[in-house]
Amino acid sequence: MAGFFGLFNYEKEGPGISKNAPKKKTFIVFFETFFRNFWKFITVNLVYSAISLPVVTNGFAAVGITHVTRNIARDKHSFGLSDFFETIKKNWKQSLAAGILNTLIYVILFFDAYFFYFSSKGIMSSIGVGISLCLLFIFTVMTYYIWTMIITFRFSLKQIYRNSFKFVFINLKMNLLCFFSIILVYAVNVALVVLLAQYAVFVITLELLIYGLTYPAFRYLLVQFCTFPAIRKYIIDPYYKEHPGEDIERRRDLGLEIEEETKPAATGEDGEDEEPENVFED
Repeated sequence: MAGFFGLFNYEKEGPGISKNAPKKKTFIVFFETFFRNFWKFITVNLVYSAISLPVVTNGFAAVGITHVTRNIARDKHSFGLSDFFETIKKNWKQSLAAGILNTLIYVILFFDAYFFYFSSKGIMSSIGVGISLCLLFIFTVMTYYIWTMIITFRFSLKQIYRNSFKFVFINLKMNLLCFFSIILVYAVNVALVVLLAQYAVFVITLELLIYGLTYPAFRYLLVQFCTFPAIRKYIIDPYYKEHPGEDIERRRDLGLEIEEETKPAATGEDGEDEEPENVFED
């Protein structure tokens, strides 16, 4: 496998966690992490909301907030907005293409669902709507992985979409949990807007503002908690099982527990030492 990581900046130092520390339930760790970084998320959410509105730039917003929430989910320090923009700068080509492509796919799938629901009748209408909704679910879950893979691995866009499709089924249980949790948050917000509609516009505006300042990071952080363990299990760990001595410090910096092994240096035909291929992007 070609080198694929794009995770690290050595100038950033994160808080360490004792190996002997008692492990908490994942959902407790998630909410502790979210509220511990609440104020940092507010500024990131504001910038994310502004950048994600135009279709052309929504991919930039996605990779930026994905990088911030991925680091925080792994209990690594993040500088917030500086990391956000640095990630966009490093990954702008793939994020631009993926953002536009994702938008086109969503437009087509929603149009299909609309067409079959309003333009067809009987069993064909039901089948068409069912297939369209199923494809919408599959692609939505794929997006949980697309942005993480763009900022993490040296994969082509084709490989990213193919691997994301596989993860829909490989990690189905956590994907369903993530999907319906996000739907629940949407539903609660819509319900609050409906309930508050009879009151002053100020109250509704305030509720929508709170939603905009908290929801994006909440969603992307939840995605990281649900998807990164599978990415590690099926991509990262198998690679380093075959390459146990490579990039020890960088892997440790991500919070991956490793067993250090002494690996003999590779030698070229002329007998001189050759450095192993760097599997991390600088």
